[in-house]
Amino acid sequence: MNSLADSGSGDHSMNRSFKSGAPVPQHGRVIWILAGEASGDVIGARLMLALHAQDPSLVFAGVGGGRMEALGLHSLFPMSDLAVMGLVEVLPKVKHLRQRLLEAVQDIELRKPDLVVTIDSPGFTLRLLQKIENSGIKRVHYVAPQVWAWREKRVKEFPGLWDRLLCLLPFEPEWFAQRGLEARFVGHPVLQSGVRQGNAARFRCRHNIPDNAPVLILMPGSRRSEVPKLLPVFRKMLDILRKTHPDICPVIPVAPVIAPTVRNLIRKWPVQPHIVTDIHDKHDAFAAAQGALTKSGTSTLELAMGNVPMVVTYRVNPVTAMMARRMIKVPYVAMVNLLAGREVVPEMLQENCTPEKLAATIGKLLDDPAAADKQRMAFAEVLEKLSPPVGTPADAAASEIMDLLDEPVSRSPRQAKVFSE
Repeated sequence: MNSLADSGSGDHSMNRSFKSGAPVPQHGRVIWILAGEASGDVIGARLMLALHAQDPSLVFAGVGGGRMEALGLHSLFPMSDLAVMGLVEVLPKVKHLRQRLLEAVQDIELRKPDLVVTIDSPGFTLRLLQKIENSGIKRVHYVAPQVWAWREKRVKEFPGLWDRLLCLLPFEPEWFAQRGLEARFVGHPVLQSGVRQGNAARFRCRHNIPDNAPVLILMPGSRRSEVPKLLPVFRKMLDILRKTHPDICPVIPVAPVIAPTVRNLIRKWPVQPHIVTDIHDKHDAFAAAQGALTKSGTSTLELAMGNVPMVVTYRVNPVTAMMARRMIKVPYVAMVNLLAGREVVPEMLQENCTPEKLAATIGKLLDDPAAADKQRMAFAEVLEKLSPPVGTPADAAASEIMDLLDEPVSRSPRQAKVFSE
């Protein structure tokens, strides 16, 4: 495959010219793209492929993870520097994040790209968009901020931040339109994940797991700030669960960037989980699984695609939790539940995220085929809502970006400055 960062040239040595501060070749339009975490890296990689299919001369620069780098992007700095979540958790990282923001702004000013795409991670990306508001560069934000869930008042800060907002969820365009903002639904990337191509027998053979041993997927998160909070709880949960399910086989799918952290945290566990970092091995694990315990987030939709019955949990700093509860406006945190409009999967959050309660809930799910089948029926209902009108989500997003790229620059100045230093 030709590198995407070298305007379609097969000569990968050209990639070296895209390092920060290097001149950008003028034979292709430049798209500067930033992803701030593992899920954004996946979205960004698919978007790069879709954009390149529509215009092979495009040049890419910006910030991304392993998947985007595998397509030729030379990340300005490690994407993992941005993977921080939580109101309290982010405080120790503020100085470093400000430095990374400055580096991103300076790189955009130097390269003068034709368009900037920011993916999710609103704590960082929206500040970046605001910093370049007077640059005359077209801006797309991909994955709408979930202000419909909490802190709705932030909507008043959005006008002028982007030229186009791309949404993953079908109800979002109407929600934003009611508040005077245009948004476009492009479908959810989970539909392109390939989860359903998993092979259960292959996974059991590769990892020497007996056919009669139940496989339990554990998903503690994709951020270094999340994993240390959930893995100790998961370990104690397993200790309790093994009393009634002694042959349970735990599997932890995790992004490569987080794998060392996970391995360090589980090194003293009495039963070592299988660590899965390869995407195909992850899908095989889903196919082999009888259940899952996952943090809230996109992982719930991935598991739904894989037809894996699940329990959703999460735990953050108590101060963060207290503040969040005052601002959250939706009845559920699991996307599966939110889209279904009812509790399809159990949510065990904060004070309910205890080893005892999690073990009891997972145990019931493993022992009750009817409950598992009921979840699977609801998964099909939810996933049907996530398809774009035409093509794949990445194709739909790429078409929106290409349409904007071909439009003449026409942006009204913003009325007020937002996002203080």
